Amino acid sequence: MKAFIILLVLVGYCYGQSKLGKYNLESAISVSGLSAGSYMASQFHVAQSKRVIGAGLFAGGPYYCAQGSLISATNACMKLPTSINVATLQSKAQSYVNSLLVDPLSNLANSKVFIFSGTRDNVVVPGVVKKQEEFYASYITNPGGIKTVYDIAAQHGMPTDFYGGACGSTNLDYINNCDYNGAYEALNHIYGGLQKPSSGAQLTGQLILFDQTEFFKLAAPSTYGMDTAGYIYVPAACQSGALFNGFGPGNIWLSQQLLILECKLHIVFHGCLQAREKLGDKYARYTGYNQVADLNNFIILYPQAKSNMSNPNGCWDWWGYSSIAYANKNGYQMTGIERMMLRTMGQY
Repeated sequence: MKAFIILLVLVGYCYGQSKLGKYNLESAISVSGLSAGSYMASQFHVAQSKRVIGAGLFAGGPYYCAQGSLISATNACMKLPTSINVATLQSKAQSYVNSLLVDPLSNLANSKVFIFSGTRDNVVVPGVVKKQEEFYASYITNPGGIKTVYDIAAQHGMPTDFYGGACGSTNLDYINNCDYNGAYEALNHIYGGLQKPSSGAQLTGQLILFDQTEFFKLAAPSTYGMDTAGYIYVPAACQSGALFNGFGPGNIWLSQQLLILECKLHIVFHGCLQAREKLGDKYARYTGYNQVADLNNFIILYPQAKSNMSNPNGCWDWWGYSSIAYANKNGYQMTGIERMMLRTMGQY
């Protein structure tokens, strides 16, 4: 019993809901997501391209694919790529820019985007995901800015190298053990030069349950398909007042200096049926992001959606169930996530 208690303390998992904190962060932010979370990550990237420098997009189609229609979302944007007109979606994005609801698309020129689709995915078929590549290819001009992985025999789900069901089979939690670290591959493409963690490496930081209600002002979060709480993973090195041992300028040894490390923020959007109400903290714990965070000084923000009458599967809003402005900065979910992002940076 004593060993179990010590283990919990060492791992640092916190199940008491707390206020989202402020951290010492770099100004550049990145996002990623699976399925509905991929659509949400793309929406947030396009809308906030002044701050968001890259995106990891797993099993999702292009920005504004559903065009405000659930029928389009569940048909064209999952199964019928020939029905997706990318030029129309790009025109809508530009109209939002013209109305100051989306950052200038020219900001995407130097973005890094990672796109993954499993060859066995029959939920969002590979052809739809390739429309995501087509959308970004019109804006990203830096060589190698888009990396695609279309050759792994994965079913619909987040690919990991240590957790989940069989890679090519349907798994109810949509986490697939494919002997492939999708979280690392996406983040390494965006930032470059990252250390790769060993498979399922033990964690050193804290997974904190935080209050999401304060980021929604007009009504309860559930009104907009949002949970009352989300998760944030903070590596030990990114906690305020972390002690540092190492070499400083001129190879002078610094011992036990009180330094606050500047870390990077990455926002992860779960897919449908993967939110806290269904999986608890499983998506936040077992998709591989936290191991990458420990080695490379990332803070990982896991906002949580929630089911309601218009959204029974707890998906992110990528077809308009919460607002007609769902894909721009005025969308309720988009605004809430922006406030969470700014809070971690000490700007909200």
